[in-house]
Amino acid sequence: MIIHSAIPISWNKALQALILLAVVSVASAQTVKEDDRPVVEESKQIINQAADPKLPSFFIVGDSTARSDAPMRGWADEIAPYFDSKKINVINRAIGGRSSRTYIQEGRWDKVLSEMKAGDFLLVQFGHNDVGPVDARGKFRGTLRSTGEDTEIINRPDGSVEIVHSYGWYLKKYIQDARAKGIFIIIATPVPHKDWANDFAEHRKLASIVANETQVALIDVTAITGKTYDVLGKEKVDTLFSDQRTHTNITGARINAESVIASL
Repeated sequence: MIIHSAIPISWNKALQALILLAVVSVASAQTVKEDDRPVVEESKQIINQAADPKLPSFFIVGDSTARSDAPMRGWADEIAPYFDSKKINVINRAIGGRSSRTYIQEGRWDKVLSEMKAGDFLLVQFGHNDVGPVDARGKFRGTLRSTGEDTEIINRPDGSVEIVHSYGWYLKKYIQDARAKGIFIIIATPVPHKDWANDFAEHRKLASIVANETQVALIDVTAITGKTYDVLGKEKVDTLFSDQRTHTNITGARINAESVIASL
Protein backbone atom coordinates (compact mmCIF):
# COMPACT_ATOMS: atom_id res chain seq x y z
CA MET A 1 0.00 0.00 0.00
CA ILE A 2 1.27 3.45 -0.85
CA ILE A 3 1.29 5.15 2.55
CA HIS A 4 2.43 8.76 2.65
CA SER A 5 5.24 9.36 5.10
CA ALA A 6 3.36 12.08 6.96
CA ILE A 7 0.71 9.65 8.20
CA PRO A 8 0.75 9.46 12.01
CA ILE A 9 2.23 6.24 13.43
CA SER A 10 -1.11 5.31 15.02
CA TRP A 11 -2.70 5.26 11.57
CA ASN A 12 0.13 3.13 10.20
CA LYS A 13 -0.39 0.63 13.00
CA ALA A 14 -4.12 0.52 12.38
CA LEU A 15 -3.63 -0.08 8.70
CA GLN A 16 -1.04 -2.75 9.43
CA ALA A 17 -3.59 -4.42 11.69
CA LEU A 18 -6.05 -4.50 8.80
CA ILE A 19 -3.49 -6.17 6.58
CA LEU A 20 -2.73 -8.79 9.23
CA LEU A 21 -6.39 -9.79 8.99
CA ALA A 22 -6.03 -10.53 5.29
CA VAL A 23 -5.12 -13.97 3.99
CA VAL A 24 -3.45 -13.08 0.72
CA SER A 25 -2.60 -15.13 -2.35
CA VAL A 26 -1.81 -12.70 -5.16
CA ALA A 27 -0.96 -13.73 -8.72
CA SER A 28 0.93 -11.84 -10.29
CA ALA A 29 -5.09 0.57 -28.79
CA GLN A 30 -8.59 -0.01 -29.49
CA THR A 31 -11.34 2.44 -30.43
CA VAL A 32 -12.84 3.82 -27.25
CA LYS A 33 -16.52 2.93 -26.85
CA GLU A 34 -18.53 3.94 -23.83
CA ASP A 35 -20.50 1.29 -21.97
CA ASP A 36 -23.90 1.79 -20.46
CA ARG A 37 -23.53 2.76 -16.81
CA PRO A 38 -27.06 2.66 -15.41
CA VAL A 39 -27.95 3.95 -11.99
CA VAL A 40 -28.75 0.76 -10.09
CA GLU A 41 -31.84 0.74 -7.88
CA GLU A 42 -30.92 -0.11 -4.31
CA SER A 43 -34.07 -2.24 -3.97
CA LYS A 44 -32.56 -4.68 -6.45
CA GLN A 45 -29.46 -5.26 -4.34
CA ILE A 46 -28.94 -7.48 -1.34
CA ILE A 47 -27.55 -5.34 1.47
CA ASN A 48 -25.02 -7.43 3.35
CA GLN A 49 -24.68 -6.85 7.06
CA ALA A 50 -21.90 -7.43 9.55
CA ALA A 51 -21.76 -11.13 10.40
CA ASP A 52 -20.51 -10.28 13.88
CA PRO A 53 -21.20 -6.67 14.96
CA LYS A 54 -18.66 -6.98 17.78
CA LEU A 55 -15.81 -7.31 15.27
CA PRO A 56 -14.23 -4.44 13.33
CA SER A 57 -15.63 -4.02 9.84
CA PHE A 58 -14.02 -3.19 6.52
CA PHE A 59 -16.49 -1.10 4.49
CA ILE A 60 -16.15 -0.50 0.76
CA VAL A 61 -17.81 2.48 -0.92
CA GLY A 62 -17.73 2.85 -4.69
CA ASP A 63 -19.46 2.26 -8.03
CA SER A 64 -20.28 -0.67 -10.34
CA THR A 65 -16.60 -1.55 -10.85
CA ALA A 66 -16.66 -2.60 -7.19
CA ARG A 67 -20.12 -4.21 -7.21
CA SER A 68 -22.14 -5.58 -10.12
CA ASP A 69 -24.58 -8.34 -10.97
CA ALA A 70 -23.75 -11.29 -13.25
CA PRO A 71 -22.40 -11.58 -15.85
CA MET A 72 -20.55 -8.45 -14.70
CA ARG A 73 -18.72 -8.63 -11.42
CA GLY A 74 -17.08 -6.00 -9.23
CA TRP A 75 -13.76 -6.49 -7.47
CA ALA A 76 -15.28 -5.93 -4.02
CA ASP A 77 -17.69 -8.81 -4.71
CA GLU A 78 -14.63 -11.08 -4.70
CA ILE A 79 -12.49 -9.64 -1.91
CA ALA A 80 -14.07 -11.15 1.24
CA PRO A 81 -12.25 -14.53 0.93
CA TYR A 82 -8.92 -12.73 1.37
CA PHE A 83 -9.87 -11.81 4.94
CA ASP A 84 -10.38 -13.87 8.07
CA SER A 85 -14.14 -13.68 8.74
CA LYS A 86 -13.54 -14.63 12.37
CA LYS A 87 -11.62 -11.39 12.88
CA ILE A 88 -13.21 -8.81 10.58
CA ASN A 89 -16.44 -8.21 8.65
CA VAL A 90 -16.18 -7.23 4.98
CA ILE A 91 -19.14 -5.08 3.93
CA ASN A 92 -19.53 -4.00 0.31
CA ARG A 93 -21.64 -0.83 0.06
CA ALA A 94 -20.68 0.04 -3.53
CA ILE A 95 -23.55 0.56 -5.98
CA GLY A 96 -23.64 0.97 -9.72
CA GLY A 97 -23.90 4.34 -11.42
CA ARG A 98 -22.69 6.46 -8.54
CA SER A 99 -19.92 9.03 -8.38
CA SER A 100 -18.25 10.56 -5.34
CA ARG A 101 -20.86 13.31 -5.71
CA THR A 102 -24.08 11.29 -6.09
CA TYR A 103 -23.19 8.77 -3.37
CA ILE A 104 -23.27 11.70 -0.98
CA GLN A 105 -26.07 13.67 -2.65
CA GLU A 106 -28.48 10.70 -2.45
CA GLY A 107 -27.91 10.39 1.30
CA ARG A 108 -26.21 7.04 0.79
CA TRP A 109 -23.00 8.10 2.54
CA ASP A 110 -24.89 9.27 5.64
CA LYS A 111 -26.50 5.82 5.87
CA VAL A 112 -23.16 4.02 5.65
CA LEU A 113 -21.56 6.40 8.11
CA SER A 114 -24.35 5.71 10.61
CA GLU A 115 -23.55 1.98 10.40
CA MET A 116 -19.87 2.42 11.09
CA LYS A 117 -18.19 2.53 14.48
CA ALA A 118 -14.84 3.70 15.80
CA GLY A 119 -12.10 1.28 14.80
CA ASP A 120 -13.73 0.28 11.53
CA PHE A 121 -11.99 0.63 8.17
CA LEU A 122 -13.26 2.30 5.02
CA LEU A 123 -12.04 2.10 1.44
CA VAL A 124 -13.42 4.74 -0.95
CA GLN A 125 -13.04 4.29 -4.72
CA PHE A 126 -14.75 6.53 -7.24
CA GLY A 127 -13.85 7.90 -10.65
CA HIS A 128 -15.65 6.07 -13.43
CA ASN A 129 -18.76 8.24 -13.11
CA ASP A 130 -16.97 11.37 -11.92
CA VAL A 131 -15.36 11.97 -15.30
CA GLY A 132 -18.55 12.97 -17.14
CA PRO A 133 -20.31 16.34 -17.41
CA VAL A 134 -21.89 17.70 -14.24
CA ASP A 135 -25.30 18.28 -15.83
CA ALA A 136 -27.86 16.12 -17.67
CA ARG A 137 -25.33 15.11 -20.31
CA GLY A 138 -23.51 13.22 -17.58
CA LYS A 139 -26.63 12.04 -15.73
CA PHE A 140 -25.97 14.69 -13.06
CA ARG A 141 -23.07 12.75 -11.55
CA GLY A 142 -19.86 14.34 -12.87
CA THR A 143 -17.57 16.31 -10.55
CA LEU A 144 -15.28 19.27 -11.15
CA ARG A 145 -11.74 18.23 -11.99
CA SER A 146 -9.81 19.79 -9.16
CA THR A 147 -9.19 19.44 -5.44
CA GLY A 148 -10.25 22.98 -4.56
CA GLU A 149 -13.30 24.85 -3.39
CA ASP A 150 -14.55 25.73 -6.88
CA THR A 151 -18.25 25.02 -7.50
CA GLU A 152 -20.81 25.00 -10.27
CA ILE A 153 -24.54 25.59 -9.79
CA ILE A 154 -26.77 23.08 -11.59
CA ASN A 155 -30.52 23.32 -12.21
CA ARG A 156 -32.07 19.88 -12.03
CA PRO A 157 -35.19 18.68 -13.91
CA ASP A 158 -37.31 18.76 -10.75
CA GLY A 159 -36.59 22.46 -10.34
CA SER A 160 -34.10 22.06 -7.52
CA VAL A 161 -30.68 23.64 -7.52
CA GLU A 162 -27.52 21.69 -6.73
CA ILE A 163 -24.09 23.07 -5.92
CA VAL A 164 -21.55 20.73 -7.51
CA HIS A 165 -18.09 20.53 -5.95
CA SER A 166 -14.74 19.19 -7.06
CA TYR A 167 -13.68 15.54 -7.04
CA GLY A 168 -11.16 16.41 -4.34
CA TRP A 169 -13.79 18.21 -2.26
CA TYR A 170 -15.97 15.10 -2.16
CA LEU A 171 -13.04 12.84 -1.28
CA LYS A 172 -12.15 15.21 1.56
CA LYS A 173 -15.70 15.00 2.89
CA TYR A 174 -15.46 11.21 3.15
CA ILE A 175 -12.14 11.61 4.92
CA GLN A 176 -13.32 14.28 7.35
CA ASP A 177 -16.53 12.46 8.23
CA ALA A 178 -14.77 9.13 8.74
CA ARG A 179 -12.00 10.58 10.85
CA ALA A 180 -14.48 12.40 13.06
CA LYS A 181 -15.97 9.02 13.93
CA GLY A 182 -12.65 7.25 14.50
CA ILE A 183 -12.75 5.28 11.25
CA PHE A 184 -9.53 4.54 9.38
CA ILE A 185 -9.94 5.54 5.73
CA ILE A 186 -8.10 4.48 2.58
CA ILE A 187 -8.53 6.23 -0.77
CA ALA A 188 -8.19 4.00 -3.85
CA THR A 189 -7.75 5.13 -7.43
CA PRO A 190 -10.18 3.64 -9.98
CA VAL A 191 -9.69 0.20 -11.52
CA PRO A 192 -8.64 0.73 -15.16
CA HIS A 193 -10.61 0.13 -18.33
CA LYS A 194 -9.80 -2.59 -20.83
CA ASP A 195 -7.72 0.03 -22.68
CA TRP A 196 -5.65 0.69 -19.58
CA ALA A 197 -2.66 2.71 -20.80
CA ASN A 198 -2.54 6.10 -19.02
CA ASP A 199 -6.05 5.52 -17.72
CA PHE A 200 -7.42 7.96 -15.12
CA ALA A 201 -4.16 9.93 -15.09
CA GLU A 202 -5.92 13.13 -14.01
CA HIS A 203 -8.03 11.57 -11.25
CA ARG A 204 -5.07 9.57 -9.94
CA LYS A 205 -3.20 12.84 -9.55
CA LEU A 206 -6.14 14.52 -7.83
CA ALA A 207 -6.54 11.60 -5.42
CA SER A 208 -2.82 11.73 -4.64
CA ILE A 209 -3.02 15.45 -3.88
CA VAL A 210 -5.92 14.88 -1.51
CA ALA A 211 -4.10 12.02 0.22
CA ASN A 212 -1.02 14.18 0.72
CA GLU A 213 -3.02 17.14 2.01
CA THR A 214 -5.06 15.06 4.44
CA GLN A 215 -2.34 12.53 5.36
CA VAL A 216 -4.38 9.43 4.55
CA ALA A 217 -3.36 6.22 2.86
CA LEU A 218 -3.66 6.08 -0.92
CA ILE A 219 -3.52 2.86 -2.93
CA ASP A 220 -2.99 3.20 -6.66
CA VAL A 221 -5.14 0.35 -7.92
CA THR A 222 -5.04 1.84 -11.41
CA ALA A 223 -1.28 1.36 -11.57
CA ILE A 224 -1.18 -2.06 -9.90
CA THR A 225 -3.86 -3.52 -12.18
CA GLY A 226 -2.31 -1.78 -15.18
CA LYS A 227 1.00 -3.54 -14.53
CA THR A 228 -0.83 -6.85 -14.30
CA TYR A 229 -2.54 -6.13 -17.61
CA ASP A 230 0.83 -5.27 -19.14
CA VAL A 231 2.06 -8.75 -18.21
CA LEU A 232 -1.11 -10.51 -19.38
CA GLY A 233 -1.26 -8.69 -22.71
CA LYS A 234 -4.24 -7.38 -24.68
CA GLU A 235 -5.56 -10.75 -25.87
CA LYS A 236 -5.84 -12.11 -22.32
CA VAL A 237 -7.13 -8.84 -20.89
CA ASP A 238 -9.94 -8.82 -23.46
CA THR A 239 -11.29 -12.02 -21.88
CA LEU A 240 -11.60 -10.38 -18.45
CA PHE A 241 -14.44 -8.01 -19.38
CA SER A 242 -18.20 -8.46 -19.75
CA ASP A 243 -18.76 -5.38 -21.90
CA GLN A 244 -16.75 -3.18 -24.24
CA ARG A 245 -14.23 -1.79 -21.76
CA THR A 246 -15.56 -1.06 -18.27
CA HIS A 247 -17.03 -3.96 -16.31
CA THR A 248 -15.15 -7.15 -15.55
CA ASN A 249 -16.43 -10.70 -15.40
CA ILE A 250 -15.71 -12.87 -12.37
CA THR A 251 -12.15 -13.66 -13.48
CA GLY A 252 -11.38 -9.99 -14.06
CA ALA A 253 -12.99 -9.06 -10.75
CA ARG A 254 -10.74 -11.49 -8.92
CA ILE A 255 -7.66 -10.02 -10.58
CA ASN A 256 -8.79 -6.55 -9.51
CA ALA A 257 -9.45 -7.80 -5.98
CA GLU A 258 -5.91 -9.15 -5.94
CA SER A 259 -4.69 -5.72 -7.06
CA VAL A 260 -6.39 -4.14 -4.05
CA ILE A 261 -4.89 -6.73 -1.70
CA ALA A 262 -1.46 -6.33 -3.31
CA SER A 263 -1.75 -2.55 -2.87
CA LEU A 264 -2.60 -2.99 0.77
